Amino acid sequence: MTGNTFGKAFRLTTFGESHGAAIGGIIEGCPAGIDLDLAAVQLALDRRRPGQSKLTTPRKEGDQVEFLSGIFEGTSTGTPIGFIIKNNDAKSKDYDHLKDIYRPSHADFTYEAKYGIRDYRGGGRASARETATRVAAGAIANQILKGISITAYVKSIGKIFMPDTITTFSEAAIEASLVRCPDERTSKKMERAVAKAQREGDSLGGIIQCVIEGVPAGWGEPVFDKIHADLGKAMLSINAVKGFEIGSGFAGTKLKGSQHNDAFNADFTTQTNHSGGVQGGITNGAPIYFAVAFKPTATIFKEQETATKDGKSAKLKAKGRHDPCVLPRAVPIVEAMAALVLADHFLRSITNKAI
Repeated sequence: MTGNTFGKAFRLTTFGESHGAAIGGIIEGCPAGIDLDLAAVQLALDRRRPGQSKLTTPRKEGDQVEFLSGIFEGTSTGTPIGFIIKNNDAKSKDYDHLKDIYRPSHADFTYEAKYGIRDYRGGGRASARETATRVAAGAIANQILKGISITAYVKSIGKIFMPDTITTFSEAAIEASLVRCPDERTSKKMERAVAKAQREGDSLGGIIQCVIEGVPAGWGEPVFDKIHADLGKAMLSINAVKGFEIGSGFAGTKLKGSQHNDAFNADFTTQTNHSGGVQGGITNGAPIYFAVAFKPTATIFKEQETATKDGKSAKLKAKGRHDPCVLPRAVPIVEAMAALVLADHFLRSITNKAI
């Protein structure tokens, strides 16, 4: 299996399965001499961990990260940083009924088609449990990015959208919400919608908005490693993500060039930011903003039509512990993947300066 490494100058390789002994990662490219706040890494993991509210999976994982290498007395040494997160609450028997049957819209069929074998316990390597390793690495990457803030929040769940008129809010407001929507009124509506879907054995999807401030002009690698292309790849690599748009996105197609162009001021700032902080694949110093679309959780507790391994029609009603909506726990994952992209391009920007 290839494709387990993300990044070039700052690289993360992950390993492990949902119901294995542990998941983990190796970070390469972290500069030496960085005083790391390991408590901040654990805090990031706590924001993603399961069982944090009545609207998430009841699986109880402490997600305690254990660093194995690359850090001495709290400081990065420049060597690979290895870490593991043990799986302590796996209930593999909950998945015995899936051994010979495929779950609709999961990776069960495609994994078996590719490898001829699959770990049906919780989805194995295809499980969103793997994203805990990204959050840990993202928290390390974030500590390289001095003066940069990355803030993600839930913009919509199902048909419920946070009003576009609300543009200022605090991180405290995001964390105070069970669904991580900073508008209290919208949050309550979303919470009720998720709870209803949960009672009905169904699920909901939605959109996460992310805003990044403090990135200077000049980061990005044309032609194939444009920073918004790397952000798109990062977001689309997250489980359940089906769409990514930066700046004006698809809405920009409705405008004329005279309306969409970001006119310059004399100090090189722009009067608008339809570009989302990126032009020509390179940051222009304006805030970077993008949206990430998540499909409804594939595992639902309603009976569905499916097929068995030997090609027979079957009915399936899922068992186990699952999120009725992945959006609340996906917020720190989006932030982590953004941090990995930015740390990578920050380090690459240093090597590209003219001497």
